[in-house]
Amino acid sequence: KTYMGIMIYMIVLGVIGSGLDIIVPLFQSYALDHFVQDKTLEGIGWFIGLYIVVILVQGLVNTISTYQTCQIEMYVGRDMKQSSFDHLQTLSFSYFNQNSVGYLHARVMSDTDKIGGWIAWGLMDAIWNFSYLLGIVVVMFLLNARVAVFVLILVPITTWGVVYFQKKLVGLNRLVREINSRITGHYNEGITGAMTIKTLVTENRMQDNFERETELMRSKSVHVAHYKALFLAMISFSASCALAMVLWQGGMITAEGVMEIGTLSIFMAYALGMMEPIQWVIRALSNLISVQANIERFSVLMESGA
Repeated sequence: KTYMGIMIYMIVLGVIGSGLDIIVPLFQSYALDHFVQDKTLEGIGWFIGLYIVVILVQGLVNTISTYQTCQIEMYVGRDMKQSSFDHLQTLSFSYFNQNSVGYLHARVMSDTDKIGGWIAWGLMDAIWNFSYLLGIVVVMFLLNARVAVFVLILVPITTWGVVYFQKKLVGLNRLVREINSRITGHYNEGITGAMTIKTLVTENRMQDNFERETELMRSKSVHVAHYKALFLAMISFSASCALAMVLWQGGMITAEGVMEIGTLSIFMAYALGMMEPIQWVIRALSNLISVQANIERFSVLMESGA
């Protein structure tokens, strides 16, 4: 509520930005059909001028929207950190005896950062990706419904692949974060309890536990890297298949004289560009589940002692 005005401003800029991204390939289409195919430079002056204006406006919109998004992320994170710190000052000594410093530090710093980042960048990315995906689908159907249908055939298949890999990655990343939390706990115990550890001569046991956790984190992190590599390869392959569909169907229609070369170039640009929004939607849903855990942990902290 505090930053509702800025967030509405972000929404407007996000829609404008995605609209400009949709418009840019239209310039390429006009240049191919008019200047290249007709072999003329008539109107090249106003074409260049208008194209430069669109590029400048696009850069300005992206700069302002990124700045506003960073502001929201920093402001929300700051407010949550301040609120949690103030709340911790009101709690009794028994609460700090029952909860470790590492646990409280993770809630105040890590959880608030993730929540603030999701509120800011999640909103901005959602606006851009949904409006861009909707816009290119509408434009493709307006230009040629037949080619548009062939391109969109790949959407369900790609979505299924993204869901599969994202589910695997979310589970593995969650496990890595849990292991990392345990490693942080070992750090905290090793530093704050150094005197006790040396007094009880348990250095070897602490060292063994630490090495076991770090080796487990290394192994799981490599596993995550393997799935990420396969995931990116699948996205690239889907984009190539979409481009192949455009070249196949669009090429035949263009050869028949039904569609111009410039229009074919628009479909090629949109076929490659539509994979990123699809990937983002699935990833955003997975991130939302992850951030929900951060919200729950932060809420528990703020409700403690109530």
